[in-house]
Amino acid sequence: MSRTIDVPAARLPVLDEVDVLVVGAGPAGVSAALAAARMGARTLLIEQFNCLGGIATAGGHGHIVLYSSWGTSERVVGGIIWEMAERVTKVGYGVHNNSSTDFEIEGMKLVLERMAGECNCRLLYHAFFLDTLVEDGQAIGAVVAVKDGRCAILAKRIVDCTGDGDVAARAGCGFDYGDEETGLCQPMTLMFMIGGVDWERVQAFRREVGDNNLESVWKKAQADGFMRPFQTRIMGWWWTPTRPDWVGVNFTHILKVSALKAGDLTQATLEGRRQAYETIAVYRKYVPGMENCYMLSTPNTVGIRESRRIHGEYRLTKGDLMAEKEFEDSVGYGSFFIDIHNTTGPGMDRKTHYPPKGFKYQIPYRILVPKGVENLLVAGRCASTDHEALGSLRVMPQCGIMGQAAGAASVLSLKAGVPPRGVDVKALQGVLREQACIVDAADIRKANA
Repeated sequence: MSRTIDVPAARLPVLDEVDVLVVGAGPAGVSAALAAARMGARTLLIEQFNCLGGIATAGGHGHIVLYSSWGTSERVVGGIIWEMAERVTKVGYGVHNNSSTDFEIEGMKLVLERMAGECNCRLLYHAFFLDTLVEDGQAIGAVVAVKDGRCAILAKRIVDCTGDGDVAARAGCGFDYGDEETGLCQPMTLMFMIGGVDWERVQAFRREVGDNNLESVWKKAQADGFMRPFQTRIMGWWWTPTRPDWVGVNFTHILKVSALKAGDLTQATLEGRRQAYETIAVYRKYVPGMENCYMLSTPNTVGIRESRRIHGEYRLTKGDLMAEKEFEDSVGYGSFFIDIHNTTGPGMDRKTHYPPKGFKYQIPYRILVPKGVENLLVAGRCASTDHEALGSLRVMPQCGIMGQAAGAASVLSLKAGVPPRGVDVKALQGVLREQACIVDAADIRKANA
C-alpha cells in the first residue's frame, strides 16, 4: 500500500449523539451496552455484522465456558453473561449448568435482541468503525461507515469491545501484539456446524479409543494421506440436545495471519473453509457416528483469539493468575485454563497450562482503563494483559464480565462527573452486585448457597 491518493476533506453528518457508545457486539459489547442501558443511559451498540453475540453467533461458537472455578461446579460468574445462559435455556434453544452453556446459534441471536429491546438499548448493524474522534485527550465519538456513507456518532463515553482494540488504537493508545517472544498471535479458527451425526455412537467411539481428542485418529488420517497436517486434536465438539444430530466443530487451525489486515482475514477465511470441508471428509471416513455427516453452515467471521492488547492502568500477568491474586478493584473472576493454541504448528502451545482444581482469579477494573485517553474504556480480549494471561482471560464469560463492568462504570462516571479512571470502585462493585455479578468470595458463597 505504498501508493496514496488525496481525498477531499469531508464534513460528516452526525448520525447520533448518545451517552454511551459501545463498539462491537460480542459478549463484551452486549454486556456493556445492556448494563449501561439498564442504568438509564442513552446507549447505542454498533456492530459490523447483522446480529448480537460476536463469536458466539456470527462466529458460530455455540458453547460458552467457564462459569465455574476450574474443575468444579462452584459458579464464580454471574451478571449478563450468565443471564444469557439462563434465558437461552428457558426458551428452549439450549441447555446450561453451573459451568457452561450449549445453544442453537440462531436462537441465541433472538434471545440477545429481545434482551436489548427490553431495556431500550439501541442497535445499529452493518456499521464499520473507522476512526476515533479525540479532542484535548478525550474521546468524544467515532467515525463509522454505514450504507448511507461515512458519518459520526458523538458520545460522552465510549466502550471499545472490538476485540482488536480498534477504537483505543485509533485514539492513540499504546498496545502489545502477540507473544512477547515471537510476536506471533494465536491461530485463527473458522467454526462450522455439521448435521447428520449419531452423537451417542460418536461418544461411544471416544470412550473406546480412550481419548476424547482422538489424536490417534487424526494421526492415522494424515499417515494415510487423507488429511493435511493442519490439526492434531479436537479443540471442541459443541452439542446440545435441542438439536441432537447437529455438532458445532472447533477444529480448523490457521497460522500466522493478522486480525488487523483485511487481506489476512480473507486468506484465513478461505483456508478455514477449505479445512472445514476436508474435515468433514475425514470425519465420514474415520469416526463412527459421522459417516453421514454434512455441512450445515460456516459462520460470518473467522474466530480470532488474539491481536492488540491495549496498555491499561494495570497489566494482568500470568503470574497474577498463577497466584490467584485478589484485587481491591475486582469486577469479577476468571477461571479458565491458560489456553494457548500453537502459534507455529497444529495442536496446543507449550505455554498452555492446566491449573489445579478450584482455580480462579480476580479481574481488576484497571485493565479496562487505557492510558492516555479519557472517556474511553476497553473490554474483552483487547484488555491490558500479557500474552499468557490472555490465554485464560479471552474466553466469553470473562469478556462478559469485563464488558458489564465497563458499561456500568461509564454510566457511574457520567453521574459523578468524573472520567472513567476516577470512578469510585466501591460504588462500581455495589452496582455490579445489584446486577447479579459475582465480585468477591462472599458473592461466590451467596451464588452457590
